[in-house]
Amino acid sequence: METLDPNFWGSDNVAEVTEIIMQTEIEFTTQAANKVRQLIETEGNSDLKLRVFVTGGGCSGLSYGFTFDEEIAADDAVMHSQGVTMVVDSLSFQYLSGAQVDYKEDLQGSQFVVQNPQASSTCGCGNSFAI
Repeated sequence: METLDPNFWGSDNVAEVTEIIMQTEIEFTTQAANKVRQLIETEGNSDLKLRVFVTGGGCSGLSYGFTFDEEIAADDAVMHSQGVTMVVDSLSFQYLSGAQVDYKEDLQGSQFVVQNPQASSTCGCGNSFAI
């Protein structure tokens, strides 16, 4: 991680510091980024970013969600790969720290998937988890 000047921690720089710290803790794979780029090109809106979030619900208690968003909030974690951006809100980040966001195509279909080392259990489809 990069070393920051001690004076850097002023209130004007909190969001930038948060981004520097958080962006190294969730992996945004090349496969996922390439699929996001394809979807953005299909939509014709280069401002779109993949937003990954966690909500309550699902078989195991918590569920992963994926959507497109044009905005980046001040407290979002921001990851870049292959020229596209993935964002995670600060509440979801605690559940996704150390995770990998990937894109898989197999006999069951194609989807974004999360490999989460914090999950103590998952449902059969992999879309919900417990900590």
